[in-house]
Amino acid sequence: MKKIAVEEAFATEALVKEWRVLLDDGAPGEAGLDHNIGRIINADGGWGAMASERLMDLGESRLQHMDEGGVDMQLIGITAPGVQVFDADTAQALSEEANDVLADAVKAHPDRFAGLAAIAPQAPKQAAKELERAIGLGFKGAMVNSHTKGEYLDAVQYSPILEAAESLGVPIYIHPRHSPPAAIAPFAERHLEAAIWGFQTETALHALRLIVTGAFDRYPNLTIVLGHLGEGLPFWLDRIDRSFSRSRRAKASYPHWRCEGLPSEYFLKNFAVCSSGHNWAPAVKFVESVVGEDNLMFAIDYPYEENKQQVDQAAEIDLAAPEKFYELNARRIFKLD
Repeated sequence: MKKIAVEEAFATEALVKEWRVLLDDGAPGEAGLDHNIGRIINADGGWGAMASERLMDLGESRLQHMDEGGVDMQLIGITAPGVQVFDADTAQALSEEANDVLADAVKAHPDRFAGLAAIAPQAPKQAAKELERAIGLGFKGAMVNSHTKGEYLDAVQYSPILEAAESLGVPIYIHPRHSPPAAIAPFAERHLEAAIWGFQTETALHALRLIVTGAFDRYPNLTIVLGHLGEGLPFWLDRIDRSFSRSRRAKASYPHWRCEGLPSEYFLKNFAVCSSGHNWAPAVKFVESVVGEDNLMFAIDYPYEENKQQVDQAAEIDLAAPEKFYELNARRIFKLD
């Protein structure tokens, strides 16, 4: 039984360079960006500098850290916020460059690395074409770092991306980032906008928007992957369904609620989740009981989490099907074979 970690991050030198330019310009329209990436790309020591160095390494150092932690394979995607903070042309160019860099790394280490494509939702049709190109290079799906300038994939203009993923038979991995400017202030006032609380609430919102607007009625074979044990949604499904049902029975006027079934039905059919940064036995066991042993995968969240710490913590979990959790589900969901 091998350990495949399915939410592992990287960045390119070109991407980091453009992040710096954006931050130097004040990151217009991107509240929270300085916290999201500034402490990494501008770090002169400590955790931030370490993460920055590890993000841009797709060679021997990354492999050494994997070996030391007991990780056999990484599924690698572009780190948040990726290319989604730029104008469409810049984002498209950076996504293509990132995919070429990652494809070369996968080609060099095909038994250790697999890739998720970077795409630029700012240009939906071009993003769909880039996803198709990336799948041709051997990529296993797309990484979308949640909202794009305050907009989410449920909006009609992003249909080409959902259509392409379903047609190609590959998942879209929705990864957290800081909330859009319209929502970030109450989090940032108490420094809660990042992984401590803001990331998961923003990404869970993204997932629920897709569900209630009927995305999975339109694209019934689309698979969405969420990290961090489903961004909290498995813990809330019962209450979400009851609230949804009460409003429907009361004929409440919610014109954007277009899904035919209950939210939990789509979550359990069209979503898979992984344990990135959350390999804590009580939580993992609960999520396994909700989503089932076939829809839960192992992950680290490298380099933001330590391989060895997360592997050692996961070893304490009494799993119903450890071979599915660590290896087989990832191989099936991402077609790693």
